Amino acid sequence: MIRTKNLWLVLGLVVSLSFAASAAVVAPWIEMHIAGDTAVWFFNNTTDEAANILHLEFEQEVAITHYIAVGGNMVPMGLLTGTTFDFAGALIKSGTLEIDLPLGAVPALAQWLKMDEAGNTIPLGSPFFTSLSVLGRLFGIGIVALRESNPVALGAAFEQFFTDNADYLAGLSESLGMSLADSLMPIIMASPAEGIENFFNTIMGMLGVTSLADAVTGSVDWSSLFVALGM
Repeated sequence: MIRTKNLWLVLGLVVSLSFAASAAVVAPWIEMHIAGDTAVWFFNNTTDEAANILHLEFEQEVAITHYIAVGGNMVPMGLLTGTTFDFAGALIKSGTLEIDLPLGAVPALAQWLKMDEAGNTIPLGSPFFTSLSVLGRLFGIGIVALRESNPVALGAAFEQFFTDNADYLAGLSESLGMSLADSLMPIIMASPAEGIENFFNTIMGMLGVTSLADAVTGSVDWSSLFVALGM
């Protein structure tokens, strides 16, 4: 379901926001520019399809001060103050939705969606995220989706993951007092997305990992799972 292609560009955005407050920041499909005390965000529809919804989540309450769609009509489905927003309507391929936010307000998750004929929302393209908790949620959603569509591919991805990280995981299993492979795979192959997310968060907590940067730039090679899940 919701997946991402390039965590490194996300991390680049976070670093840029921290150290270059006056510079334009470019992400896979997001641009941010500073204008006085406002962060002007441009969400570009690079999915090659018309989008119906832009879903946004923030870890703290924010107030949207201005928005405008170029290449369509997108309006908020609710208040302009909160932690979760959905802009709905229609935006053509290569269209842009501009949203103005206070400085320092960075989406924890942004995702284009479209409506199918039955009225279901379907993710378009890759999500943008900057939150460790969102990473755990996306892992849960993505793993369950791949498990249902191609369990052989999921098993192969985890087999490669354990091979790529054999030395590190052996030491980690010893320090945690449990085999991660033996503990993880039954959860991966049977649990709902929420169970996988909770297990991920538990392991991150036991490791003392508190940020997305710590998770993806640390000792674990996630590449086989990112590839398998379209990340």
